[in-house]
Amino acid sequence: MTLTPGRLVLSEITKAYDGPQGSTAILRGASLTVEPGSTLAVVGPSGSGKSTLLHIIGSLDKPTSGSVVLNGVEVTALEGNRLADFRANDVGFVFQEHYLLPQLTAIENVLLPTIPAGRTAGANERARDLLEEMGVLHRSEAFPAQMSGGERQRTAVARALINGAKLLLCDEPTGNLDREAGSNMISLLTCLAEEQDVSIIVVTHNLEHATRLGTGFELLDGHLVALNACAEADGIQ
Repeated sequence: MTLTPGRLVLSEITKAYDGPQGSTAILRGASLTVEPGSTLAVVGPSGSGKSTLLHIIGSLDKPTSGSVVLNGVEVTALEGNRLADFRANDVGFVFQEHYLLPQLTAIENVLLPTIPAGRTAGANERARDLLEEMGVLHRSEAFPAQMSGGERQRTAVARALINGAKLLLCDEPTGNLDREAGSNMISLLTCLAEEQDVSIIVVTHNLEHATRLGTGFELLDGHLVALNACAEADGIQ
């Protein structure tokens, strides 16, 4: 299964965990619509459920209730091979840690996801094109230890997109970068959304970065609230 680019719709997502003291609700009805080729930021304090929300969108976790629909396909209902295909081809993840394999060069790291996905034909050219778009083609034969933090994170973005994902989920992608490299990463993501028609959701603690990513939401008490609405509620003009 390969999904064509389309709208992402989250409907009333809830997530609760059982513990010694009973059930603890993390998400309490989070709803969201993301149009193709748009960027969106989610902010909130540690433990508010931001990463949990990303994992549910990307099918790494199941909600307690609610649905995630991408291009008319209910992701939360996928199982088996269809779920594996979705994870391999239709969604890409970028984390605070780049998770590049230290024994592989930049281009080898980018190519790695094409092997289990069976997309090796033409993969080398795709990888070089992505590295060029990320501005790190000249580092294609470098190992992660030889690269700067920004270069490693840009390589991680290329790896996330190598199989043609049209939904990119970024969990604190600038958290380990200095101010300049972090700002450049946000610029890169906004350009990617526009030029590649990739929908991008970024979880971040950096409010400055969030305001540059088009639409912004804060995760409050398990609900997604528009940042401008939060500001108005706090009396911020």
